[in-house]
Amino acid sequence: MSYYAALCEAMNLCAEAPNSIFLGQGVGVHGTSMSTSFDVIASEKRIEMPVCEDLQMGMATGMALSGLLPICIFPRWNFMICAANQLVNHLDRLSLYSDGGYKPKVIIRVAVPSVDPFYPGPQHDDDFTQAFRLMCRTIKIVTLRRTCEVVQQYKNALKRNGSTILVEFTEHYKDERRKEMQQ
Repeated sequence: MSYYAALCEAMNLCAEAPNSIFLGQGVGVHGTSMSTSFDVIASEKRIEMPVCEDLQMGMATGMALSGLLPICIFPRWNFMICAANQLVNHLDRLSLYSDGGYKPKVIIRVAVPSVDPFYPGPQHDDDFTQAFRLMCRTIKIVTLRRTCEVVQQYKNALKRNGSTILVEFTEHYKDERRKEMQQ
């Protein structure tokens, strides 16, 4: 199984949760390197978001508090930086400042972009995983460096009593994208 196929399988696994909802850029329409991984998910489970990352993360936290399981998609780390306020001050800290009264669970999918076949520019090229690890106290952050980790780590995120950020590397699924473009 390829890395990208494993991500598609993981998205299907998440979609099986009756309360799951997918939101983000490229979730409802194609436009990011992640987009096709949502094609087999029912359209009523997908909410295409405009470029408003802070709002998206706030919505995901609110949805989680109302009993939904948001799968929140950020195509690249630099997009998620715009959501850092909601992520760090609310999603991550809510269980702390409510003394465990509120424990929103959001599964966040974010990617470290590839610089091949083209360089996306300095605003898109970084891996902010370590910076977010330093900022977050309750959110588990998992890097998906190998194909064999992808599905299992999404299973773990689904079982976990708390939020998880899963960091993928688009360089690992570029061969899959090339095949798709040739068809």
